[in-house]
Amino acid sequence: MRLQDRVVIITGGGRGIGAATAQAIAGEGGKVIIGDMLEAEGEATAAAIRAAGGDAVFVRTDITKEADCVRLAATAAERHGKLDVVICCAGILRGATLQAEALDEATFESVLDVNLKGTFLTVKAALPLLRKAEKGVVLCLASEAGTKIPSSSLAYGASKGGVHGFTMTLEAQLAPHGIRVNEICPSSIATPMRIENLVDRARAAGRDIEQARAEAIKEAGDPMGVARILVFLASRDADYMRGTIFTR
Repeated sequence: MRLQDRVVIITGGGRGIGAATAQAIAGEGGKVIIGDMLEAEGEATAAAIRAAGGDAVFVRTDITKEADCVRLAATAAERHGKLDVVICCAGILRGATLQAEALDEATFESVLDVNLKGTFLTVKAALPLLRKAEKGVVLCLASEAGTKIPSSSLAYGASKGGVHGFTMTLEAQLAPHGIRVNEICPSSIATPMRIENLVDRARAAGRDIEQARAEAIKEAGDPMGVARILVFLASRDADYMRGTIFTR
């Protein structure tokens, strides 16, 4: 129970790594507030946690809107009187395989809005509460793509490179205030977004789509593997961790 009574906000907690992390954190005693645009999935994740004896609530949240992010943080304050950890898992991937001249401005902007601006707005709204916490923690999901290797999407690569720069700078700003910041960069994980990305790439290459889907599910890593790392990073056991963590 490493996270006993720790209050944790998780964006993108309706499915994929976010949902696995919400369940893993609740299993360690954390009180979870899930923010997501996917209402059915978010409610289902929260309900599953409560059914297992955990503490979770879902708040419909569009992280590209500051008012939604403020409401998400306020939910933590209203329900629990504090906030200890923010985990930014929400993200989208669009424009895979498109060359720069074929990538439209709207698609590029939409990916940066969610992945980069949404991370900023989530953290910004949470900071007044995190500054009052004992050893507050901010965990931002970037990706191996855009920080270590190229992405299949120019927009996605740019957004995750932006999260890398944002997190590195945020860490320097918040360390003097006792708030730890880490960036987590997963590789190939079997999330709906990743599987659809691999299917899109197979389609562009003229490969069999169903075969590509089956291969993607078989070869990609389990979201719970990343969730266990995030549980550790959210705990006081990770007080000495710094900077970027690359995972499978």
